[in-house]
Amino acid sequence: MERQIEISEKLQKARTYEEQALKKDTMAPKQLFHVCAPVGWINDPNGFSEYQGEKHLFFQYYPYDTVWGPMHWGHVKTSDFIKWEHLPVVMAPDETYDGFGCFSGSALEWKGQHVLVYTGVEREEKDGKTTDYQRQCVAVGDGINYEKTQKNPVITSDMIPQGGSKLDFRDPKVWTEDKYIYMVVGNRAEDGSGQILMYRTKDLATWEFVTILDRCANRYGKMWECPDFFALEEKYVLMVSPQEMQAQENEFHAGDGSLAIIGKYDRQTHQFVEEDFQSVDQGLDFYAPQTMLTSDGRRIMIGWMQAWCESWFTPEDGFCGMMTIPRELQLKDGRLCQTPVRELADYYIGKHELKRQQVPQIFQKYDKLSGRTQMLELNVDGEGDYRFELKLAANDQYYTSVCYDNRDKLLTFDRSYSGVRRDAAHTRSINVLSNQESIKLQILMDRYSIELFVNDGVQTMTSVIRTPEEIDGVYMKATGLAFVQAQKNNICMK
Repeated sequence: MERQIEISEKLQKARTYEEQALKKDTMAPKQLFHVCAPVGWINDPNGFSEYQGEKHLFFQYYPYDTVWGPMHWGHVKTSDFIKWEHLPVVMAPDETYDGFGCFSGSALEWKGQHVLVYTGVEREEKDGKTTDYQRQCVAVGDGINYEKTQKNPVITSDMIPQGGSKLDFRDPKVWTEDKYIYMVVGNRAEDGSGQILMYRTKDLATWEFVTILDRCANRYGKMWECPDFFALEEKYVLMVSPQEMQAQENEFHAGDGSLAIIGKYDRQTHQFVEEDFQSVDQGLDFYAPQTMLTSDGRRIMIGWMQAWCESWFTPEDGFCGMMTIPRELQLKDGRLCQTPVRELADYYIGKHELKRQQVPQIFQKYDKLSGRTQMLELNVDGEGDYRFELKLAANDQYYTSVCYDNRDKLLTFDRSYSGVRRDAAHTRSINVLSNQESIKLQILMDRYSIELFVNDGVQTMTSVIRTPEEIDGVYMKATGLAFVQAQKNNICMK
């Protein structure tokens, strides 16, 4: 008979609070087909994994308020990446070693159990000074309930290489390979910028340091958070979320960003050789992506759809935080490309096509393309220095603009008139990586979000909007000679 997992007082309190809060009819409507905070606050996706044939997603969670607080782990699962089932909170900060928070981590299926690996944070107050110690911990469960192991923390600051910070040491990502469980984890190096450490174990309890997989060396931001490391076709990808980035033309924006380093990896020597760098997503609201490998061989990524510097939700909404649509990853001509998971098409209804036609010189409304929960696909081409502009979620007062300037190959997203009332970043531009006189846009819209996939996912831009849901107009115009062809599918949850 299996031993029953005990639920701590703090965890039971969180579960009860969440259950009662969800019974109240006071929260704003949630996204239709994106993971949202059940109640309170969520940030980084955690533990994105497959267990017993189902896909599980955990997330950083503070159920008691719509702002960041001592981190718990929330939990949802799905069979198709689109329709998600809410499950009870799985972890609370209820041990000495994680009393200030169960920070980000990952998960895997191992010997019939679901293993969660996370950063436990212990806060020490001494001589008027506050110090947070970050260590790696393990919990094991059955898909519903999880128990922290008695060996925790399994990786302490004593196992950090010389010069590495004992305070910034977080966000483990684990996978199985060659009879080992491997882990990459973010750390701050002696120069003040990030480095990625690699460890391995055969039993979850005894870990050994393997190597410093890569170093930031102050090239791309400072601390590298939320690392992920995986094979993709003939290459390997190291994905990190740098803090304190400096803007680099239109590829990287200032602040907290997401970086993919593509290169070669020797599994025997554990040496990673960098070959190329790119932003994972160039929109206004994207951070901390994490991937999983499905049983059918796809590498799927999901990210937190919010910027640390700004939240567009209020206490009156009752919840704060969302995830992107899960995305399939591929390499095309050495670049990481993303497309919405193919299962999304199973929820398409109400298809409408617009045959290729010239775009008018003044804004024209396209009623059959209107909508707020839809996939809108556009192919735009033209002659010479044309400029194409699209308004989404639009009426006479509100709109979000997507503008393409063919002369400069510049794509600009602008939510300045989407109903926001705070002075923050509302506009972002990217240099489109194409020499063609045309551009292809897939525009995925949900109640509070717009995800742009450019030229079959060669580039992406993810952003939040707060335009009232009933405003759903689509308008287009062009300067110069431009043509558009479009297809729209509404999205309906069955």
